[in-house]
Amino acid sequence: SLVSFSLSTAEYIPEKVKKAEKKLEENPYDLDAWSILIREAQNQPIDKARKTYERLVTQFPSSGRFWKLFIEAELFQRCLMKVLHIDLWKCYLSYVRETKGKLPSYKEKMAQAYDFALDKIGMEIMSYQVHVSEHFLCSVEAVGSYAENQRITAVRRVYQRGCVNPMINIEQLWRDYSKYEEGINVHLAKKMIEDRSRDYMNARRVAKEYETVMKGLDRNAPSVPPQNSPQEAQQVEMWKKYIQWEKSNPLRTEDQTLITKRVMFAYEQCLLVLGHHPDIWYEAAQYLEQSSKLLAEKGDMNNSKLFSDEAANIYERAIGTLLKKNMLLYFAFADYEESRMKYEKVHSIYNKLLAIEDIDPTLVYIQYMKFARRAEGIKSGRTIFKKAREDPRTRHHVYVTAALMEYYCSKDKSVAFKIFELGLKKYGDIPEYILAYIDYLSHLNEDNNTRVLFERVLTSGSLSPEKSGEIWARFLAFESNIGDLASILKVERRRFTAFKDEYEGKETALLVDRYKFMDLYPCSTSELKALGYKDVSRAKLAALLPETVVAPSVPALKDEADRKPEYPKPDTNQMIPFQPRHLAPPGLHPVPGGVFPVPPAAVGPFVQVDELMETFRRCTLPETVDAAVELITGRQPDAGGEGNGPMENHSIAKSLKRPNADSDEEDDKGAVAPPIHDIYRARQQKRIR
Repeated sequence: SLVSFSLSTAEYIPEKVKKAEKKLEENPYDLDAWSILIREAQNQPIDKARKTYERLVTQFPSSGRFWKLFIEAELFQRCLMKVLHIDLWKCYLSYVRETKGKLPSYKEKMAQAYDFALDKIGMEIMSYQVHVSEHFLCSVEAVGSYAENQRITAVRRVYQRGCVNPMINIEQLWRDYSKYEEGINVHLAKKMIEDRSRDYMNARRVAKEYETVMKGLDRNAPSVPPQNSPQEAQQVEMWKKYIQWEKSNPLRTEDQTLITKRVMFAYEQCLLVLGHHPDIWYEAAQYLEQSSKLLAEKGDMNNSKLFSDEAANIYERAIGTLLKKNMLLYFAFADYEESRMKYEKVHSIYNKLLAIEDIDPTLVYIQYMKFARRAEGIKSGRTIFKKAREDPRTRHHVYVTAALMEYYCSKDKSVAFKIFELGLKKYGDIPEYILAYIDYLSHLNEDNNTRVLFERVLTSGSLSPEKSGEIWARFLAFESNIGDLASILKVERRRFTAFKDEYEGKETALLVDRYKFMDLYPCSTSELKALGYKDVSRAKLAALLPETVVAPSVPALKDEADRKPEYPKPDTNQMIPFQPRHLAPPGLHPVPGGVFPVPPAAVGPFVQVDELMETFRRCTLPETVDAAVELITGRQPDAGGEGNGPMENHSIAKSLKRPNADSDEEDDKGAVAPPIHDIYRARQQKRIR
């Protein structure tokens, strides 16, 4: 039945719960009995209480009140300690207020809830409402002088705690506190207020800075993987600015524990939004580690150990929630635990990552081998290498790492040689592995073994022609360094035969590889391009490097044709499509959008530039000044003037009326002949006719 309820015999069951269960067997809809079970469930962890809530909503599937109880109990216990968001904690306090309101111990429960909330969220800039809400203690009835003193002390502690905490509306809280102290004892209030005034002024100053630093932060944005957008980059920069501000100790306190708690609260707020960014998790753990060492130097071993364990907890949270496959944080976590000499924990970290099936474990095994060799010796590293060989997901890099580890640590060339040979059987078709083997033999200066390896690889047929290009280039470089001219020419001929189709007619391009050294070439870049030369080694390296590394810093690694332009490239998506008009009207551009905006003071009409220029082109200008004067005035220039330009111009200027001339000069007006090309007079004459 719905009311069947199985409880462990080892678990204590209150008598009232047993009675309520019996009542429900008789009447599954007994609300009083259900109320007893609900109150009991609210005092239990959700893992134990979940079964009671499930029975409750099964019996009353349409009861919104019971569903609300289940949802609040389930969700609060799941997220409250992990999500330090002010709105969530306000909701939690409202939930406690509603569910505990009718209990005899309501005020005690609420006081505990507020203390709990302030411990977790009290450093929030918007926590004023939480601080104010705890003042309900003022209304608590106190019987007797001892109880009254206890109540006053509790309320005073709440006020004093809030008045030194930077937040918005701290001024109002200070005024309330001053009024409260004056209401208790006017004479004592002055001293109490003076004692706290300095800390309050400091907190008020920091609150202003706090508000400025937090401005612009999107604190309600959901945490998503990095999008690499400008908006996201701006938010990341602002969050880091806020964290750096907290690290600068704006309160100017000498309490390192308080500084660390405030900085970690800033990190917690940041992780609510940037939880998918591994750098935030790592920096938070690093800061806790530094604080732990600083406190240890000061002799505070308890808090030092607390912060040290909390740093490990930061890593645990990161790899246990949002960044389960982020190798960077796993490796950093392993190194941190290794620094604390917790080797078993390090093994568990690496094994946890290797247990994820859909990852490439090659790099994990490499770092695991390095740790095992450091912490437990070369034999432990060999054990990890054996485990890596048995994993079908691993790649050739593991063999290279194991061989070099044997060579550098045990100084045994033969063991390293055997590992390379073992890997060659499995990865003989991968040029990167072959090149690593060649590098190893080259460093040993074993010419014969190196030459034999080249011959084995190039004649075995395991490498396809398109993959063997770099091997041939290395073979030629090897012979150029230690061989004679005959061997060099022999390798060149064999190489040309292998790539006959590709290098047909480009024999000179192969000659470049004989004479080049590192980044020195016997031809200029344009000549190399004309020859059709392709540097296989550089092209391979460019393909291996990330795009962000290749493009700005190593442009020469790519072929000249593939290089990106180093000048800004316009965003063509925002450009107007090129659709020119046919027979565009005069004065308009044939392409839409090409007309300039109207000048701010222009009141048309506008000059049609094309027609104006055509008029200028047809116009015949006089060749002498006299002809120009005659054209303008309509009469011959003054014969008495001997000069050419200035005299004529002066006489003309005298004959014209000045703009601000007096009325006495009006008589001169009639003596001025009108210009020949006077448009106004021409129109008037047409009307008369």
